[in-house]
Amino acid sequence: MGFSHYFSRADVRWQAWKYLRGLMATIERRSGWSLAEHAGDATLDAMQGLLVSRCFNRDKVRDQVRSALVTAIGDAAGVLIADETGFIKKGRSSAGVQRQYTGTTGKIDNCQLGVFLTYHTRRGRALIDRELYLPQSWTDDRDRCRRAHIGDDVEFATKPEQAKSMLERAVAAKVPFAWFTGDEAYGQNRALREWCEEQDIHYVLATRKDHEVPSGLHTSTRVDELIATVRAGAWRRMSCGDGAHGPRVYDWASVSIRAGFAHGRRGWVLARRSISSGELAYYVCVGPRGTRLRTLVSTAGARWAVEESFQIAKNEAGLDQYQFRRYDAWYAHITLSMAAAAFLTIVRAAEAQKGAPATARTRAA
Repeated sequence: MGFSHYFSRADVRWQAWKYLRGLMATIERRSGWSLAEHAGDATLDAMQGLLVSRCFNRDKVRDQVRSALVTAIGDAAGVLIADETGFIKKGRSSAGVQRQYTGTTGKIDNCQLGVFLTYHTRRGRALIDRELYLPQSWTDDRDRCRRAHIGDDVEFATKPEQAKSMLERAVAAKVPFAWFTGDEAYGQNRALREWCEEQDIHYVLATRKDHEVPSGLHTSTRVDELIATVRAGAWRRMSCGDGAHGPRVYDWASVSIRAGFAHGRRGWVLARRSISSGELAYYVCVGPRGTRLRTLVSTAGARWAVEESFQIAKNEAGLDQYQFRRYDAWYAHITLSMAAAAFLTIVRAAEAQKGAPATARTRAA
């Protein structure tokens, strides 16, 4: 996974190497000072300089990380997953920070939100793209943006718009995949769904129970009302994949959407029912004719991979362990953390292919 040529100065290149070693080291917290101490630097200056350096092409490094992952774990049956994670912060100066809901704490918190694209295949999973979400309270205040080194050309984009941009980059890079999935924030976005249909990107996207889909020539029906018509014997009990405590088994049912889609594709409403509580979750799906229920179920279940990817990147590569405010520094740190996490995924995949047990952590030399 060579990308040293994307650092145009030797000292910046060397500092990036030390930064990556620190991210993968067995140190308790990978703060700037901890990384500097691990690298043998007398001060924090070199580490801080790396993160704001113009000699570091962040997007080219991201592209090389994605390419290396495709080589190591690429699969035409893969799934791309959009999701965001929160980075809890104090104050109001860090780029994009404000009080907003984050699943990281399950509540409204003062935080930054990063939107990510995860690549999931039978051989492994890892983050392949990233965008920092900037609320309108930021993009409407250009002076505040400039203080955080956010360029005047950076405009407001919703999370689904950011997901679309990352999907576009994945398609342009010829990342092999069969399906795209995400939570309600993406499933409820009509523009994103329509764009996927136009691009012939098959999707299984979570949605709310009041989401209406075509049910006749000139009629539409809420997805919960549509699923309520499914007879009891039509539900099928199956696992949507292994979780932390073994197979995640639910009851599943699907109903066809009565509408035509681009490229001759078909649409379905998919429902998941908890065995213990009976609680229902809903998905809107578009894919090839003849798609089996099991395929829709496994795609819906692939969303757990993004949580595992966040956990690995945070616990083993310091994704959330940074203390700076600048926009360019966020992209620098996050990109290097993604590179470190990708390296671990690639090593695990190689070890698994050789038949050797994959280690829980690859220690830096």
